[in-house]
Amino acid sequence: MQAHPAPVARWSAPPAVTASIGLHAVAVGTVALVPDALWWALGGIGLNQLGLTAAGLWPRSHLLGPNWTRLPVAAAERRQFALTLDDGPDPQVTPRVLDLLERHRVRATFFCIAARAQAAPALLREIVARGHDVQNHSHSHRHHFALLGPRALAREVERAQQVLAELGGVRPHCFRAPAGLRNPFLDLVLHRQGLNLVSWTRRGFDTASRDPQRVLQRLTRGLAGGDIVLLHDGHAQRDAHGQPVVLDVLPRLLARAAELGLQATTLREAIPPRGT
Repeated sequence: MQAHPAPVARWSAPPAVTASIGLHAVAVGTVALVPDALWWALGGIGLNQLGLTAAGLWPRSHLLGPNWTRLPVAAAERRQFALTLDDGPDPQVTPRVLDLLERHRVRATFFCIAARAQAAPALLREIVARGHDVQNHSHSHRHHFALLGPRALAREVERAQQVLAELGGVRPHCFRAPAGLRNPFLDLVLHRQGLNLVSWTRRGFDTASRDPQRVLQRLTRGLAGGDIVLLHDGHAQRDAHGQPVVLDVLPRLLARAAELGLQATTLREAIPPRGT
């Protein structure tokens, strides 16, 4: 297993968070000097909180901290894209995904839920043995992840780091929030673990849609070098015949990428460790 990463540089709060802290300080100071301004101050704080909440509900937002929504320019110039699969490993779906990837000679990045990896450790090791990349998708994929405080967020992220590193032998350097939703506390937690926040360029909504063609269209419309593509091997929606949608979409997606002259890469290869 890789050693724990070296201490990272001092964290700098994102500008939006710094501005929010400043606004709160100004509001408190104003009320102390002018008590009649209380309701104006509360209104300003309320609007500020709504703005931060909206930023956290927008997975591709950069307002709450660094967020990789595309691969670095160098990867895009090489016409590379990253195929990422979330919410696994799933004993029923992931092995079939691995077989499809092997057939197309493609390596992918699996954002794994650590609790699921603990339940299927041999499958997690197989993902790594087949040359794929394993990254952190939290320990238990809580639906209220974005509502957690800093300590609870740290437990979710750090516990997943430990489990995935022990099982896979490689410490994740990327993190994807459950459903992409987060709050202003997350960036500091990720910074302390040396983790990059990664969202996506395009997603197929394959956990909701039962129509493989619609999922494929969302993923391939405008597909280009530098894209980070999101599918799911866990929580996979089934089509009208009971087949996991991802198994229908994946080969056609990879065929389309090949037609466009695109090559798949992993996030470990394309995105440097945080702070470098």
